Amino acid sequence: MLAKEAVQAFSDKEWIYEIKWDGYRAIAEVNKTKVSLYSRNGNTFEGSYPIVVEALKKLKINAVLDGEVVVLNENGDPGFQLLQHYESESVYPIQYYVFDVLAINGTQTTDIPLIERKQLLKKLLKKNEVVKYSDHIEEFGEEFFEIAKKRNLEGIMAKKADSLYYPGVRTKDWLKIKHHHSQESIIAGFTAPTGSRKYFGALVLAIKKGNELKYVGHTGSGFDHETLKKMSTLLKPLIQVRSPFNEKIKTNMPVTWVKPVLVCEIKYTEITRDGSMRHPIFLRLRNDKKAKDINMEATKKIVTKSTKKAVKKTAIKATKKTAATKVKDKKQIGSAMSFGRIKVPVTNLSKIFWPKEEITKGDVIKYYQSVAEYILPYLKGRPQSLLRNPNGINMPAFFHKDAGINAPFWVEHIKLFSESTNKNVDYILCNNKATLAYLNNLGCIEINPWHSNVKALDYPDYLVIDLDPSEKNTFEQVIETAKVVKEVLDKAGANCFCKTSGATGLHIYVPMQKKYTYDQVKDFAYLICILTQEQLPKFTSLERNLKKRGNNMIYLDYLQNRRGQTIASAYSLRPREGATVSTPLLWKEVKTGLSPLDFNIYNTLKRIKRNGDTFTGILSKGIDLSKCLKNLNK
Repeated sequence: MLAKEAVQAFSDKEWIYEIKWDGYRAIAEVNKTKVSLYSRNGNTFEGSYPIVVEALKKLKINAVLDGEVVVLNENGDPGFQLLQHYESESVYPIQYYVFDVLAINGTQTTDIPLIERKQLLKKLLKKNEVVKYSDHIEEFGEEFFEIAKKRNLEGIMAKKADSLYYPGVRTKDWLKIKHHHSQESIIAGFTAPTGSRKYFGALVLAIKKGNELKYVGHTGSGFDHETLKKMSTLLKPLIQVRSPFNEKIKTNMPVTWVKPVLVCEIKYTEITRDGSMRHPIFLRLRNDKKAKDINMEATKKIVTKSTKKAVKKTAIKATKKTAATKVKDKKQIGSAMSFGRIKVPVTNLSKIFWPKEEITKGDVIKYYQSVAEYILPYLKGRPQSLLRNPNGINMPAFFHKDAGINAPFWVEHIKLFSESTNKNVDYILCNNKATLAYLNNLGCIEINPWHSNVKALDYPDYLVIDLDPSEKNTFEQVIETAKVVKEVLDKAGANCFCKTSGATGLHIYVPMQKKYTYDQVKDFAYLICILTQEQLPKFTSLERNLKKRGNNMIYLDYLQNRRGQTIASAYSLRPREGATVSTPLLWKEVKTGLSPLDFNIYNTLKRIKRNGDTFTGILSKGIDLSKCLKNLNK
């Protein structure tokens, strides 16, 4: 779970406030025989911080912890540079400050309020010189922030006392409040040292803007001798002749260019009109960040209305205890699946996702791995819209935006502009079995890819017509509609394929093979739907609004054919009763007696092995749109 940034401190009795530790965020999976310590990107810390690992072993607990690894200076305050230069023999103490617990003894705790999780955590952590409970104060955030400023700490964290824990999600229920501006920047080059200075003079800084680098300034401040030496060692192997910028950059000294892969954090006073940082000062190298993810951080003014200061401090009471989900096999917490060198952590495998059928999260992962060779061709290279059901089909689901930002380093992703959100969104690309397992572990029961892939994002591979029935439509009417759509497409000379939606409808696909734009494909789909509706006026409609359409009309959804739209993939599970699967059909099966409930998690693999993958044609030779239009005009 990640925090958004707030513009100022506030006080509120429904919030708690913690120190913002200046270190590396780390997840610890601990049991009596093994400890795993890793970053939010999945990079292991076990070799870097063996003292922390040994201290965690001594706790003799079974839990998943979330915290921050820090090194304390002589004043007892965290120092990031000390952490970066840290060695086991260091005179400065290393600490793991734990502020949350995600599971205890095989019981997931993410779905109970934060204030209750912290109570459990405090009881769990025994006295330890290295592993510490990260305490908090209640209500008085403004006063706490002033104390943090006086101690020259990085800032404070504000968290809603009743917030649940959503792994990988950036939420306004957690806010970071800093007392200075900082910006992560890509190192694009360096200048030569002058005077008595050694190694280099200044770093040339950049951020990503689209597919290009944008110059945001240069800094020679904030370095000690050891940091200059270390940075020089890292930069020398990256030297290149060509500038990484497309534009010509004006600097006060000649620049030695480097491959733009290193990321650092810069403190500054303000951003100028041209987007540069004023008075930039080097703070630290960020080994935990990727250059491709670095853009200008726009601080959104997220401020919770402050409550009036109470004369007497009121304690935050824990809400009525929420039942955490039991995991039958407690050893499953902290387990991992191996894919060559890649290890994918999987947790809470015995958590019930379908209560009636008693289907678990582990069953979902197992299903997708069993059909991976068949589903992956429909996912590779396609941006994914992640719909997560982390607590099963009967609990609220949510769309995970910008999922690629916090994914492990081995998960491929792409940043694209989203018209619906009016900003760039970092989409995951599900290109292999490891990524598929990662998505399932996040609680993705269904998989929803774009209709186009990264090779030609503006040119879809196929057309989709979604037959979406209303409350009073029968599935027999859906079948009849699908047959008429096929008749129209047959007349056009367009090959077409059908699959169940996994819900109450059917999906009809026409291969386009990246030859036409989304608008061209959408217009053709609209024409097919018009011709279909003319034959079935009593129970089909092109009206999207349900109130205007009525609850006895099947919606012929041609608007699925817009850039960025997604639909459940072939062989995708659906979070519905019966654990149904969106299953390709032979046209001879589209007849009276067909039911979406016939295809589910139990029998899909057997069906594929018996019939083969009957849907591959959607990725084959596309139609000739001109010929199809001529055929329809005959």
